[in-house]
Amino acid sequence: MAPTEQNILSNYLLVPAQLPSIISLQEFVALFPRQQQSSPRIRSLYRDLQSQRNAVVDAVAEQIEQEAKQGKAMRRAVIRSRREAEAQEQDDEVDIERMLGNWSEPRNSKHSLASVLPEMEGAVNELEAELQLLEEEEAALLASVRQTVGAMSDLRYGRLANGQLPEQVLDGLVNLEEICRTKN
Repeated sequence: MAPTEQNILSNYLLVPAQLPSIISLQEFVALFPRQQQSSPRIRSLYRDLQSQRNAVVDAVAEQIEQEAKQGKAMRRAVIRSRREAEAQEQDDEVDIERMLGNWSEPRNSKHSLASVLPEMEGAVNELEAELQLLEEEEAALLASVRQTVGAMSDLRYGRLANGQLPEQVLDGLVNLEEICRTKN
C-alpha cells in the first residue's frame, strides 16, 4: 500500500524532531563548561527545552492532521465536481438529441420490411454522398501536400521557381547597406 500524505509528513517532520533524536542529555551537558556540567540547572534546562520542543512537535502533528483532513475534503470536492461536469456533459448531449428531434428514440415502434427499406436506402445514399465529399476533400488535401513537398524539394536542391530571386535578394541587401551607411 502506498504511503499516505499524513504518513510521509509524520515520518519526515515528526520522528526526527524529538529532542533526544537531535541531542542526548549527555551531549547537551558536554556543551557546557566542565565546572558547570554537574549543575542540576543544566538538566532542568534540557527538560525545559525538551518540553518546548515537544510542544512544537505536537503543533506540527496537529497541522499535519488538519492538512490530511483538508486533502481528503479537496479530493471529495474534485470527485464531486467531476461528477457534476460529467452529468452536465450528459445533459448537453440529451439537450442536443431533443433539439434534433429525439433521433435516439425510434419514430415508429412497429416497422415492417416495406417501411424500413426506404429509410435504410435514404441513409445509404446520404452516407455515400458524404463519403464522396470526404474523398474530394482528401484529394484536394493530397494535392496541396504534394505541391508543398515539391516546393520543399526545389529548395533542397537549389532550384527556385523564381530564377531571379537570388539577384533580387542581393540587390535588396546592397540597398540596405547603403541606407545604413548614410544614416551613420
